[in-house]
Amino acid sequence: MVDVLVQHGPMLIAIAAIVGFFMAWGIGANDVANAMGTSVGSKALTIKQAIIVAMIFEFAGAYLAGGEVTSTIRKGIIDAGYYTDVPELLVFGMIGALMAAGLWLLVASYLGWPVSTTHSIVGAIVGFSAVGVGIDSVSWGKVGGIVGSWIVTPAISGFLAYLIFQSAQKLIFDTENPIRQAKRFVPMYMAFAGFVMSLVTIKKGLKHVGMDFTNLEAYTLAIAIAVMIGVIGAVLIGRLKLDEKADRRTMFANLERIFAVLMVLTACCMAFAHGSNDVANAIGPLAAVVSIVQHDGEIAKKAALAWWILPLGAVGIVAGLAIFGHRVIATIGKGITHLTPSRGFAAELAAASTVVIASGTGLPISTTQTLVGAVLGVGMARGIAALNLTVVRNIVVSWVVTLPAGAILSIIFFYMLKGIFS
Repeated sequence: MVDVLVQHGPMLIAIAAIVGFFMAWGIGANDVANAMGTSVGSKALTIKQAIIVAMIFEFAGAYLAGGEVTSTIRKGIIDAGYYTDVPELLVFGMIGALMAAGLWLLVASYLGWPVSTTHSIVGAIVGFSAVGVGIDSVSWGKVGGIVGSWIVTPAISGFLAYLIFQSAQKLIFDTENPIRQAKRFVPMYMAFAGFVMSLVTIKKGLKHVGMDFTNLEAYTLAIAIAVMIGVIGAVLIGRLKLDEKADRRTMFANLERIFAVLMVLTACCMAFAHGSNDVANAIGPLAAVVSIVQHDGEIAKKAALAWWILPLGAVGIVAGLAIFGHRVIATIGKGITHLTPSRGFAAELAAASTVVIASGTGLPISTTQTLVGAVLGVGMARGIAALNLTVVRNIVVSWVVTLPAGAILSIIFFYMLKGIFS
């Protein structure tokens, strides 16, 4: 059946490129709210400013650090050995998976649901492989780990967000002189944010450009950056002319302005790290199709990217964000709970910290679920009444539906492609 790949190779690559762009578009429309939702919800940035900032940093992350080489089978979720004699089935499956995940992300983004792009593509790949080739071709242990992360990830980030927000309340906001306390403790928060964000960028972003640091090097560099940011922060905040005798309402407004600046910085780092990491959800299956077709059916564990694949993914992410991103940003920023810059900063920092913990331990996580959990944690710090439970319920339902939705759609597209080309 390799004849199918020889005969229809260019057409299959063209279709894969189109649906790969569609999947990247879906990532931009849905997942990018992870970086920008809290900034918009807390009014640190307007929706227009957030989209411009995210477009710059997501594109930079995806294009500069999106990877020269990518695993052909995302997350090792299926065993490529089952496709050695029928490589065209893997090509049909990967194209069908991109179609399915892209379509699901389009629907979810239209409805304003923040779902996981990673889980969308994983569900789609599991679907076509289990039904089209055999149940044994799927690594069910990995799938179980992903399902388990639905509970673990939001719980960790929610707990961290609760602690960070409560610490800011106790150390700064609930004191007799919040301005003086802010000058003392905000540089420490800045240093911690600098440490976490630089670690995310080093471990999740720069390794794709050939800058692969050991753990010791990564942590040493992150600590050095954190100390530098803390010192700069202390100098800048020390120069601010903040009236310590002003009424508390004016004091709190000034404090929130400081946290708003911090939020913009954390959002930029999150956007860069997200672009570098999640573009693989679109370009991984696309790279697999291109590699298999160009090598006459040979399935490699790693595939070098054709020159045009990375820009295609980067442009797709930016296009989805610009056209549809505002819907999911509104859900995360305004729908779950009322956010101020200090609350948004706590959520953003907790989400980034969870990403660092997960990448260090190999826990399969979704950045979407991480951030939603963090926003829930900040809301819980103010009591259950501060949460919009209807929105929370809709989000949880959309998470549960994502894997089966991706699987069912990919099975349909797989058999359609098989029927057309075989």
